[in-house]
Amino acid sequence: MPRFLLAIFVLGMGTAHAVEPSAPPPNIVLIISDDQGPDDYSFLGHPHIKTPHIDRLASQSLVYRRGHVPSSLCSPSLATILTGLYAHQHGVTSNDPPALRVAAQAQAKAQAKVKTQAKAREKAKAQPARDNAAYLAQRAEMIAKFTQSPTLPRLLAKQGYVSFQTGKWWGGDSSNGGFTGGMSHGDPTKGGRHGDDGLQIGRATMKPAFDFIDQSVAAKTPFFLWYAPMMPHSPHNPPERFLAKYRGVAPSLEIAKYWAMCEWFDETCGQLLEHLEKNKIENDTLVVYITDNGWIQDPDADRYAPRSKQSPFEGGLRTPILLRWPGRIAPAASEALASSIDLAPTLLKAAGLEPSPGMPGLDLRDEPTVRKREAIFGEIFTHNAVDLHKPSASLRFRWCIESGSNFKLIVPDPRNSPGEAVELFDLAKDPGETKNLASTEPAAVVRLRKRLEDWWPAND
Repeated sequence: MPRFLLAIFVLGMGTAHAVEPSAPPPNIVLIISDDQGPDDYSFLGHPHIKTPHIDRLASQSLVYRRGHVPSSLCSPSLATILTGLYAHQHGVTSNDPPALRVAAQAQAKAQAKVKTQAKAREKAKAQPARDNAAYLAQRAEMIAKFTQSPTLPRLLAKQGYVSFQTGKWWGGDSSNGGFTGGMSHGDPTKGGRHGDDGLQIGRATMKPAFDFIDQSVAAKTPFFLWYAPMMPHSPHNPPERFLAKYRGVAPSLEIAKYWAMCEWFDETCGQLLEHLEKNKIENDTLVVYITDNGWIQDPDADRYAPRSKQSPFEGGLRTPILLRWPGRIAPAASEALASSIDLAPTLLKAAGLEPSPGMPGLDLRDEPTVRKREAIFGEIFTHNAVDLHKPSASLRFRWCIESGSNFKLIVPDPRNSPGEAVELFDLAKDPGETKNLASTEPAAVVRLRKRLEDWWPAND
């Protein structure tokens, strides 16, 4: 049976307030791709990757082609989608706590001292790991942040929504995020970290998502589905029926595997959308699509290339954002700057709720207003946190894109990115971010740096 949370937890941010809806609140399906390049879709012109189901969704949607996520790492990015807050606000800056940072540093030192990999691995076994007391205590602190912030499931419950978590999830048991049901137990002592049992969705089964939809429809209850499969995320092990399509056209086998993973993920999106049609609720459902962070495939290994995931560059930050609600949102393509920070207020308003006062995002359904925004912002942190109580301690970069000028400023933090230079790019003329204009456009650097300081001075 679904589990309902009766309390609304607030962290000095206020709560969402119900407003008189103009129509019954929609069901909400949130599709979150995991580690996919911003242009790796056929509807965006990729010459080889086939994504027919997402293409069809895009043709029926308001599409923000210049969508972004503030952080190019999955845990803080997903937490921003869930809460409508930046990582420095909700506090989940990193994937793992400081204990694993210490472990990684110890492993690096051990491997530097030992010549053979076998001996290095033996040395590493003696270092702090994910089952030691320090890690477990710090992981519990990170999980607790999800109970201390407003979250979409918790706020949507005010309008009678039931909610269900599948796929990637870093908040311990799904109930910590306010979900009334879910696939992930989140117990670190039983392998819980970023989704555990939930990671079967898409790759092995769609049944939990389908069952939740069917039960909600039968109960005539509005629902919120978090569909965040670990796809096309590594391991890149697509079925041969997909891989065979790309073996002869991709530059390398690793790239072929990644391309095939994108199509496999697309197929699961099609299955989910078809299930809405089977239940005859596609017109009553707001479907939103986004990627948690970008990806550039390393041609020689099952890993990402530089300037993508974990970086402040467009390859790690940019994503299409799609919104489909037949009869309520007109299909269109927009070049306005959009951000995942906008998703929570958009969904809450669609459900007849006012966003919490601390949520800085815009309602993406109002494209003219989004088009008028002056800038979007983001922050890149260390993979393993430095200090769970001080977001700036883990900061690597802050970035800002100015809509009028199309300038993008990247400011490194000397504590975690020593030796990195301030970078300024003209995204209109140089979308690949190849020419640093910081020295030739000093006025733009000053102007955008002030925007960053006004947004978050990083002195907590």
